[in-house]
Amino acid sequence: MTKLFIYGTLRRGGSNHFRMDGAEFLGAGRIAGRMYKIDWYPALVCGGESAVKGELYRVSEEHLRTLDVFEGIVSGEGESREYRRVKVEVTLDSGEKENAWAWEWIDDLSTALECDTGDWLGYEPNPS
Repeated sequence: MTKLFIYGTLRRGGSNHFRMDGAEFLGAGRIAGRMYKIDWYPALVCGGESAVKGELYRVSEEHLRTLDVFEGIVSGEGESREYRRVKVEVTLDSGEKENAWAWEWIDDLSTALECDTGDWLGYEPNPS
């Protein structure tokens, strides 16, 4: 079993949350990073002073590999054209800190809109 931080469509209330069936929800939290709107899905860039909201789960290694494929990562390659899986520090709403995997964006952001709230589920683009 391993821990996974999700921040976009896989979250509860997101269009792809059904893909988390069988995972154990550990809590809501945040990581250091910035979020961008690519299309109908978000992109995460880790680090910095801003926070990205999401959820922490415990998943099996098999479930993690299945989710990697959903994110475009072919088994054994470690990254896709768009994402790579990286270790992040999650601060749970309780204040507890956990290390987990997350998918970080590695493709072009030149046409992306920043999600300044850091919360994909509550995001409304402001193109100004």
